[in-house]
Amino acid sequence: MAETRRRLRSSTVVLGGMGVLAAALSACGSDPDRRCVDRDSYDYINGYKIVADKNCSSGSSSAGKGRKKTGSSRADADWYYDADVSGGYADHGTFSRDEAVDRGGFGCSGSGSGGG
Repeated sequence: MAETRRRLRSSTVVLGGMGVLAAALSACGSDPDRRCVDRDSYDYINGYKIVADKNCSSGSSSAGKGRKKTGSSRADADWYYDADVSGGYADHGTFSRDEAVDRGGFGCSGSGSGGG
């Protein structure tokens, strides 16, 4: 009797743990963290300069379609995914949304878009 009760408890714990894991994974969604950056502004030390979100197209990666006129110069703005962000710059990310989703792993990154 004690063995049956112990087996029942351990299976309950396993099933409960799987439910918690499933809820955590589905709550994150598949949208990676993204920042709108100027592709022409890369700095070896800092990365890409983050610009206002309005400079990037509203869809996923625009691959150069986000060229907007800013004053007298032109900014080549595009979405940059899963980057390390520090001091108005983003680095170590990717311009490919699909690649960012593939390498995302468990958990959620950041809180969505942030320049702007």
